Amino acid sequence: MALSPVDFQFVSQLVRQRSAIVLEPEKAYLLEARLTPLARTEGFGSLEALIAQMRAQPFNGLHRKVVEAMTTNETSFYRDVHPFDALRTVVVPEVLERRRAARTLTIWCAASSSGQEPYTIAMTLLEHFPQLTSWQVTILGTDLSAEMVARCKQGKYGQIEVNRGLPAALLVKYFEKRGMEWQVRPELQRWCHFRELNLIEPWGTLPPMDVVFMRNVLIYFDVETKKAILANARKVMQPCGYLFLGGAETTINLGDTFERVQFDKAGCYRLKR
Repeated sequence: MALSPVDFQFVSQLVRQRSAIVLEPEKAYLLEARLTPLARTEGFGSLEALIAQMRAQPFNGLHRKVVEAMTTNETSFYRDVHPFDALRTVVVPEVLERRRAARTLTIWCAASSSGQEPYTIAMTLLEHFPQLTSWQVTILGTDLSAEMVARCKQGKYGQIEVNRGLPAALLVKYFEKRGMEWQVRPELQRWCHFRELNLIEPWGTLPPMDVVFMRNVLIYFDVETKKAILANARKVMQPCGYLFLGGAETTINLGDTFERVQFDKAGCYRLKR
């Protein structure tokens, strides 16, 4: 049974209010596909019954699970490999020179999903910058989903997940096989820290960032939300910080704070100097 327009409007408004994700009416099929399994898991006989329960209560854990179910958690190790090449060949060497007195490096993955991006960054640093073992390195991964943050902290991945983009040599070097899963080794986890953070809500205290990865996030927001997020990102970045966005994302017409920097096969953005 198709979701009624009234129920779709209720859920879409909730999702937009809590995550800024815009669900157009033509996306009703997506809403049904993602929430029907949740309804079963939560013990409801139908999606309509789940929504009726939500209507009858103030915002609580059930509402949050619905919002999280509508977020996209597509990710993989070394996704779109070129940003990591740019990080290795240009960005990190420049930051190391700039931060050699303080000996600190701070990188933020602002939508870390299940953790492959932060752990890819950690592997890149360990493989190519051994001097960082004596530095204070922080790779912060944040996500609005409590479930995803928990997965990041566990650092466990199935065979299909590690087969997506992760070279075999790095798999055996930085992961340990445990049953049907691969566990991230302590030397990879030590730099990676994870916590919940919703980009459209107050961010709280964040350390000054040398590099920010905010890839494939802005595409889900309207223009005003994008502007607000980029303005907040500027406030937490070091004066010469770098911002990596997704291939289909840009800061053009969203403020004049950033300038595009083109590397060999990857582009990113830098605070204007």
